[in-house]
Amino acid sequence: MITLSNKQLTIQISSHGAELCSIRGNASGQEYLWQADPAYWKRHSPVLFPIVGSLWEQQFRQEGRIYPMSQHGFARDMDFELVRSSETEALFQLASSAESLQKFPFGFLLQIGYVLEENRVKIIWKVYNPDPQVLHFQIGAHPAFYYPDYTPETAGRGYFAFDKTADLHYRLIEEKGCIAPVDYPLELQDGLLPLDVHTFDHDALILEDSQLKEVRLLDKNKQPYLSLQFTAPVVGLWSPPAKNAPFVCIEPWYGRCDRVAYTGEFKDRDWMQHLSANEWFEADYTIRLDRE
Repeated sequence: MITLSNKQLTIQISSHGAELCSIRGNASGQEYLWQADPAYWKRHSPVLFPIVGSLWEQQFRQEGRIYPMSQHGFARDMDFELVRSSETEALFQLASSAESLQKFPFGFLLQIGYVLEENRVKIIWKVYNPDPQVLHFQIGAHPAFYYPDYTPETAGRGYFAFDKTADLHYRLIEEKGCIAPVDYPLELQDGLLPLDVHTFDHDALILEDSQLKEVRLLDKNKQPYLSLQFTAPVVGLWSPPAKNAPFVCIEPWYGRCDRVAYTGEFKDRDWMQHLSANEWFEADYTIRLDRE
């Protein structure tokens, strides 16, 4: 476990999955990141690569060959190499191997970086294609945060605030972890989305087409708690359905699950990223703790 710290924050990252496992405010001593109780969900903040979400029938097609792959890909379950670290920065990487090529027939180098900046954690993704063929992939984040002032006996959980409040719409997971092409209006109250025990009864709310660039989590008194800023074109909002879970996820994605009944080529899936030989993909998102 790698520990980074500045005057305001201390975080911990595991080399397994290069996963962020703790975000603690130094002044308050408060833990913001979900601590992976398997009774609800056994992870903290996994990286999703080389797919986001589920494939139809848990398999994809590449040039006529079928490859099985489970939800969110395999990087979250691999051991990353620590490239470098300092008091406030760390960089991890995972390279394709003979083993990975059996289940994902593309060469790649995946780097995950963490940088502390005052009350913020910046997470950096870099993907490199070392091979002549085009690399097709998706990448996403899945951080889970404790609800502020959570009490299991009451329905209210707080609120989401967004950088946009008009004409928001979302899609839902409909069958076998895959999405249906039906848009639902996101209904806000005074510009906010109230969160309660039933908000995610139908699983994740998926907002596409770069509708949002910031999601803020507010407490029950509508006071700022934490926020995520991102450039990803898709964001998922999720808490485990029917579990009365103490946490909520804010998930920036460069990708998402298949459409229901999709059986086309891997490269033609929705929201795919494509890298030619010797090219880099780079993106980032930031977690800001608004109480520290």
